[in-house]
Amino acid sequence: MKKLPGKFTFLHRFVKATYSTWRSKFAKHRLRQLAKNPPVRIILGASGTNYDGWIPTDVEHLNLLIPKHWEDCFERASIDAMLAEHVWEHLSLDDGLTAAKQCFEYLKPGGYLRVAVPDGFHPDPSYIEYVKVGGSGLGADDHKVLYNAESIAEQFSKAGFEIELLEYYDSDRKFHMVDWEPKDGAVTRSSRFDARNSNGKLNYTSLIIDARKPTVTSNGFQ
Repeated sequence: MKKLPGKFTFLHRFVKATYSTWRSKFAKHRLRQLAKNPPVRIILGASGTNYDGWIPTDVEHLNLLIPKHWEDCFERASIDAMLAEHVWEHLSLDDGLTAAKQCFEYLKPGGYLRVAVPDGFHPDPSYIEYVKVGGSGLGADDHKVLYNAESIAEQFSKAGFEIELLEYYDSDRKFHMVDWEPKDGAVTRSSRFDARNSNGKLNYTSLIIDARKPTVTSNGFQ
């Protein structure tokens, strides 16, 4: 196939870039409109996931690490809840802390961020091989961190959150689960909802936490 002449190549790139910019602006405008109707609950890194009452977002228009993306879409302290299923393991520790701080800033006091990641304390070696950094599982080649119950609590506490562990293995490889509400943020890769869990065996679970913004911050203001 012949290459397009230079002027047509430039035109193609220009049209593609213009469309991408227009699409991003439209997505941000839509987010701003949706955010006017409380409660405001958003899915981070939705990638096609869509739950009733939740606003899906993706990295193209809400990059966790870009302050202007947040500023373009939301008012500070305006979001009631956030959900991030298998997002944080794709961020380095430093970027993960930065992202957590951004979420903290845009959550209302008392609002929460529900996070699910692969569980580094899972007792099955084949599971660990599947989810570890550079593991054999789908997407694991982009994993930057394998959290466990202790390290994820430390990470989000640094951002100012109060942590509640909902589903996790402890350092003795014992499984724990709080009876969390799916309507408050459904996690499909979990003990209850992952189809790989059958015959009473937990083949695939996630480490799930609620990171809640205190109603009163450290400086005493609500």
